[in-house]
Amino acid sequence: MKNLSRPVIWFVCGSQHLYGPGPLAQVADNAQTIAGALAASARLPLKTVMKPIVTTPDEITRMCMAANADAECAGLILWMHTFSPAKMWIRGLSLLSKPFLHLHTQFNRDLPWASIDMDFMNLNQAAHGDREAGFLHSRMGLARKVVVGHWSDPEVEDRIGAWMRAAHAWADWQGARFCRFGDNMRQVAVTEGDKVSAEMKFGFAVNGYGVSELVAQVEAVKPAAAEALAADYESLYAVAPELKKGGKRHAALVYAARQELGLRAFLEAGGFKGFTDTFEDLAGLEQLPGLAVQRLMADGYGFGAEGDWKTAALLRAMKVMGEGLAGGTSFMEDYTYHLPPAGGQVLGAHMLEICPSIAAAKPRVEIHPLGIGGKSDPVRMVFDGKKGAALNASLIDMGTRFRLVVNEIRVVDHADLPKLPVARAVWECEPDFKTACAAWILAGGAHHSGFSYSVTTEMLEDFAGMAGIEMARIGRGTTVSAFRQDLRNNEVYYHLAHGFRA
Repeated sequence: MKNLSRPVIWFVCGSQHLYGPGPLAQVADNAQTIAGALAASARLPLKTVMKPIVTTPDEITRMCMAANADAECAGLILWMHTFSPAKMWIRGLSLLSKPFLHLHTQFNRDLPWASIDMDFMNLNQAAHGDREAGFLHSRMGLARKVVVGHWSDPEVEDRIGAWMRAAHAWADWQGARFCRFGDNMRQVAVTEGDKVSAEMKFGFAVNGYGVSELVAQVEAVKPAAAEALAADYESLYAVAPELKKGGKRHAALVYAARQELGLRAFLEAGGFKGFTDTFEDLAGLEQLPGLAVQRLMADGYGFGAEGDWKTAALLRAMKVMGEGLAGGTSFMEDYTYHLPPAGGQVLGAHMLEICPSIAAAKPRVEIHPLGIGGKSDPVRMVFDGKKGAALNASLIDMGTRFRLVVNEIRVVDHADLPKLPVARAVWECEPDFKTACAAWILAGGAHHSGFSYSVTTEMLEDFAGMAGIEMARIGRGTTVSAFRQDLRNNEVYYHLAHGFRA
């Protein structure tokens, strides 16, 4: 995956000097055992690193400041093996800028009923110490995830793993750069947004570049390199005969390869993690990039069509969250509906730019007219999305805050689409079509989204918590009336919690 660092998670155990050196040594040893088990777990995507136990306000403050300064630290897991008076943590936590998870566990799984004494009780009182910590976290209004259960429990590891994936995506956003070739599609509202507020809130920068700069990179591609990449396409995909070497439209495939190589060169030189384009501003490009964008997404780049930089950034975050998991993640658009008397289905697609990571079978590479944009026929991959549970997520700018809208869905079989030459997926919405669509529209969700089989609602909820933004979930149990009231409540909460500056 392009431009992806491998951060670590710090495991921090709190105690105090009240218990003496012997128990503190045991606390450190037990904490190291837990941290080591988490580090060795195949269920966790990031390595856990044990830090020295903290027992004083100064130690805690130094630890928090060190975490802030360490670019390799994506977040912290906090645990109180014994009782750690929470006032010791105030200064450190007030300075901490990294996300943290509060693990409410204890070293032993089972109580030794026949031998338990007060020494055991004093040493193993996380039930006591974590409640003290939890009070302070709530008193300070700190965003965090709380995971409860024994550290060896697979369900506990899975919940920690979801948080780690969100923390990885959040760390990946810090200092990230996103490139916009041209501007937004004219007169479109939802793809606009406040890029200054976004950089203040999320830590990534979005800047515009002239399409002519991209054209220069495309034109600089050596013919032999483009031909070699076109040959790779023939080995990787089911390429239409007319596009193969010797076919009457092979030159279009070679040009698509030139676009990919030019885009890669531009993005790699600038250290970008995602980009946008628009069919209304193609300048010297012969085609709207299709195949090139699809393959760049497959390598982990975020993308948004028509200048949609928020979706490009969100897609990059979702790519990071889902890395290594089965399923795939793509840019998506709710395009049209199937509305039988009972139920309803969404046909999701876009003009060209759907990521092949979601394909159910080997993609076909074809060339067809586009009908808009005024350029030559673009080359693209055509395929159906695989069946199964998935979700759509939309990041929108509400003016005073950002909102993340999430709808849980299920991709289903559909009739053949012999005259629709684009990649696509057909899905049914949770809890049902009418409720989901009404709720999405009430929340202001965009027509563009990040679509994923691998990213979960829990990951996105953790991510929204780290970002300090609103999340509106649409899934099983959602009703329009309750959802509408939640939006009203959120309107009040976010004004009070964060003031009037976005």
